[in-house]
Amino acid sequence: MSRSALVGNVIAMLEDAGFRVSDRCAIRPRSFDIAARRGEDLILVKILRNIDAFTAESGAEMRRIGAYLNGTPLVIGLRTRDEKLQPEVVYFRHGVPVLSPDTATDLFVEKIPPLIYAAPGGLYVSIDSEILADKREEKGWSLGQLASELGVSRRTVSKYEDGMDASIEVAAQLEELFDTSLTSPVSVLEEETPRQEEEVDPEQPDVDGDRQVVTVLNRVGYEVHPTVRAPFQAVSQDGDQQQDVILVGHSKFNETAEKRARLMSSVGEVARTHSVYFVNSTNRDAVGTTALIERDEASNISHAEEFKNLIRRRAREELA
Repeated sequence: MSRSALVGNVIAMLEDAGFRVSDRCAIRPRSFDIAARRGEDLILVKILRNIDAFTAESGAEMRRIGAYLNGTPLVIGLRTRDEKLQPEVVYFRHGVPVLSPDTATDLFVEKIPPLIYAAPGGLYVSIDSEILADKREEKGWSLGQLASELGVSRRTVSKYEDGMDASIEVAAQLEELFDTSLTSPVSVLEEETPRQEEEVDPEQPDVDGDRQVVTVLNRVGYEVHPTVRAPFQAVSQDGDQQQDVILVGHSKFNETAEKRARLMSSVGEVARTHSVYFVNSTNRDAVGTTALIERDEASNISHAEEFKNLIRRRAREELA
């Protein structure tokens, strides 16, 4: 299957599952391909045939943008260099969950979350430690007796009851011994998703872009978080209201800038945030819902509310 066909299939699957999907990010370089939302769940999705092509830099940026937008970074792929991705298993690359298309379909369409995740050494599941301890005590077994049944040490059983995850072989043994389900789903869309790699949260890139734009945003009270591979050049947050996020772009206004501004509009609508593009000059107020602001005009903006109202008004006028 070509990558283009794979992207089309993933988009169709997400739409079938009730997601609103952004335009595809066709501007290079790109850390993610699409943004998609269903209810309060926002995902930033990278789609690859071979997940080995997913770089540490893209993973770091997707995690940063996900934190700013309150979304989950996610990779959907077919294989590694050596093997196909197994269904019903969550993999990890550079701190980002990775699913096969079948696993993603189960999760988003059928609403069946995966139970297994891959980590160094094999495949693992999360054990409900409280149920395990209760079932062992109901059976009247000591830690040592259960350890003997499993062929592991007493200390290992104690760790299972303290919350340590188990291999799928051990989990199957436990469920057979106690005739009950003990495994918990992998919470792909939640903060507690396990990271199975030693990933250090990276520092954001230096603010070495357009100093005038940074100065304007700082003056009205916004923090600036530059990006390198996203369809926008920065994410800006109100210093007092961290949930007030704006996608930011800047360049001369030409055909490429218009495409980027339109893509920012699409991503912003899905992410439920505003977008603004600073240009040298233009006779337009907006592209989609991305407000266009000339640099000379921006230099006269001094208050956050003035800035916010200008962005909202221009987006509304363009849509009208």
